[in-house]
Amino acid sequence: MATELRERLTEALDDEYKSRATYRRVIEKFGPVRPFVNIVEAEQRHVHALISLFDAHGLPVPEDDWASRVVAPATIVEACRAAVEAERANMAMYDRLLAATPEPDVRRVLTHLQSASRDRHLPAFERCVARRPEQSSDGAGLHRPARARHRFGSRVER
Repeated sequence: MATELRERLTEALDDEYKSRATYRRVIEKFGPVRPFVNIVEAEQRHVHALISLFDAHGLPVPEDDWASRVVAPATIVEACRAAVEAERANMAMYDRLLAATPEPDVRRVLTHLQSASRDRHLPAFERCVARRPEQSSDGAGLHRPARARHRFGSRVER
């Protein structure tokens, strides 16, 4: 039973490691763009939640080697599209893992992580795709000027 639990937790943790590394690469390439800058912090919390399950069950925590294995897509819109697919795959993985998980504490964490992907991450990445015009692979049209509020409430270009 411990081996099966370790395998399930390892699969979930590996997926969260991969997402975190990928979103970090996007931020390194394009700067602190949303939704990546927000969601990478959530992925960090997901990693910590899963590590706490490894600790609670006396299991060794697998190393994270994803930083050297991922590359950022050519454009933000491509990164958002890839993230949509990754979040959908993440939800399907959690469906499968939950079906095989009898431990209440593990089910609670996996359910919470799946909910975050379904209810927050996926919609944010879908909005990212919908808001951005098609972009060429050289990144043309990649950045829109940042907008700031003037002290009287009108929007001004920076």
